[in-house]
Amino acid sequence: MQTKLVILDRDGTINRASDQFVKSPDEWEPLPGALEAIGRLNHAGYHVVLASNQSGLGRGLLDMAALNAVHDAMTKALARVGARLDAIFYCPHAPDEACHCRKPEPGLLEQIGERYGISLQGVPFVGDSVRDAQAAEAAGAQPHLVLTGRYAALDPAASLPAGFPVHTRVHADLSSFVDDLLHTQDAGSKVDA
Repeated sequence: MQTKLVILDRDGTINRASDQFVKSPDEWEPLPGALEAIGRLNHAGYHVVLASNQSGLGRGLLDMAALNAVHDAMTKALARVGARLDAIFYCPHAPDEACHCRKPEPGLLEQIGERYGISLQGVPFVGDSVRDAQAAEAAGAQPHLVLTGRYAALDPAASLPAGFPVHTRVHADLSSFVDDLLHTQDAGSKVDA
């Protein structure tokens, strides 16, 4: 049986994004309904994994202790609503380091596929940016855009801006993505029955 997996971006998808980077637990603020949406994925049998660019490390804006403190606060907030992330993958490099793991490169997603021993073909990757969607496409995953971060002002009925893969699916927020995914799963299981 195929591992049920969903990959999520962090800033702008799970929590509010900041142009100054999220550098401490005090700056980490979950988006409405996002933590509960992750819990719904967990309860539906999905492994939920984070894939996040954290160039604040490479830029010297925060250190590993600060990033760990942010992720600890996020983990505790998830636990309070009965939710969890199965793993956290992040790219620590600054944009000028030309690494293979910084989105839009597919390296982080490829690492996740290797960890779980699966192809990412059709695996949803949910993010708030064109880089997230491009990384998903490059890794063979299904790109999903939530309108809670960089593209919050985008009309969901409008055409996607240039650079997005043509098969990117658009959702108001993470909760809306989970509604759609679980509805599709339920519809598929009724057909199989």
